[in-house]
Amino acid sequence: MIATLMGGIAASPIGRAALRYGTIALTIVLFLLAIRHAGERAGRLAERFETTEKTNAIQRQMLEAAARRPRDRDQLVDRLRDGGF
Repeated sequence: MIATLMGGIAASPIGRAALRYGTIALTIVLFLLAIRHAGERAGRLAERFETTEKTNAIQRQMLEAAARRPRDRDQLVDRLRDGGF
């Protein structure tokens, strides 16, 4: 049924032109949808990158703070006396 209908449309010159323009329109729509999908994916990747950068910066600050901490009670007492805490 569908094959005979498509064969009838393809047999007439107007039907062939309609199929040609329909194919072109479908191709353009699919291309635009692919571009939109790629843009959304790029946006998600950029957001993930920003989140990773923030996390790395926070971890770096924590490591620097841990490197500056007093090693024992004597160093802690010295820091508290000097007011450097």
